[in-house]
Amino acid sequence: MSNADVVVVGSGVMGAATAYWLTRLQPGLKVTLVESDTRYEKASSSLSASSIRQQFTCPVNIRLSQYGIAFLREAEQHLGLPDHPVALGLQEPGYLYLAQPEQVDTLQTAHQIQKQAGADVALLSPEALRQRYPWLNVDDVALGSLGLSGEGWFDGPALHQAFLKKAMAQGVQRLHDRVVGMDHTATHITGVRLASGGTLDCAQLVNAAGAWGGEVAAMAGVQLPVVGARRTVFVLSCPKPLPLCPLLIDPTGWWLRPEGRFLISGSEPLHTEPNLPLEPDWSEWNDEQWASLAHRIPALSELRVERAWAGYYEMNTFDHNAVIGPHPDLRNLYFINGFSGHGMQHAAGAGLALAEWMLHGQAQTIAVDELGFERLLHNRPLRELQVIG
Repeated sequence: MSNADVVVVGSGVMGAATAYWLTRLQPGLKVTLVESDTRYEKASSSLSASSIRQQFTCPVNIRLSQYGIAFLREAEQHLGLPDHPVALGLQEPGYLYLAQPEQVDTLQTAHQIQKQAGADVALLSPEALRQRYPWLNVDDVALGSLGLSGEGWFDGPALHQAFLKKAMAQGVQRLHDRVVGMDHTATHITGVRLASGGTLDCAQLVNAAGAWGGEVAAMAGVQLPVVGARRTVFVLSCPKPLPLCPLLIDPTGWWLRPEGRFLISGSEPLHTEPNLPLEPDWSEWNDEQWASLAHRIPALSELRVERAWAGYYEMNTFDHNAVIGPHPDLRNLYFINGFSGHGMQHAAGAGLALAEWMLHGQAQTIAVDELGFERLLHNRPLRELQVIG
């Protein structure tokens, strides 16, 4: 390969979704995905807890989730192939945020934003929580916020593979190589230099490099505040069932949800240096964490830790929100980066928005302008207050 209409750096779920939408909206477009980790061993797409919620505080994130849940429900229609049916195992038991008395005002403010954006959420009293979830201890809880529909979890790696296979069936090519540099003028990227020694010329370039998005942007002299923020997920077994268990977010900061016959859980990290090795941080599982889980769910006093894994949030350290759209000076450089832990659920909508921006000059289906790169230059953070972990 020596040239392409569009080069996408990274073929995780963001790169794959963008390539899918580009070639669906404009068949015949020559799109090349450049990927060094074709087994996706370090990709957030493989290591995500793969959940979806509408309980955000930025309306643009709610819009992306609303599009995302509709897409997931119809994923077979969008992404299915004769030899590759799409089975995502989507479940919608909701997210349940619990608030102690000092957190009630924040939860109520978030609820108002969510309702105004059309999210199907409800505030529940402690008594209502006890009736719905008798296994849950809410003695120290003042209020709960539950997603009644449109929230739950799914098979994220299956979604990623479905996007990738469908994109390639539409003519997208994947190149097993690594981008090590960029050629550019003051206004345009002209090509990317590859570890193999070649150069790939392009008319448009997409940075979809996940946790390494900041490093890729730096090759063009652009500062993008995205780093890999390690998160550990613990797999737990519990001898007692937890009927109708949602994805639970505790006031102390940990989360938990079912995963088959197990539970998975995570918490705010103890070590926050960027780009830590992708190894579970077992120091996060300690007596205090166990006691907190057992306090909230007494049945978990008998839990057993089965295993653990670690993955990266592609953390936007500026404001914990995605960067979608073109660079204002390098006009053919586009970003789809920095989703800060909610990328898998937003991939379908974000990929569509970026593809429309690239092909038509603006996102048309979902308004995402406020996630543009300019806010970084002008120091106008768009802060998402409900970032889990």
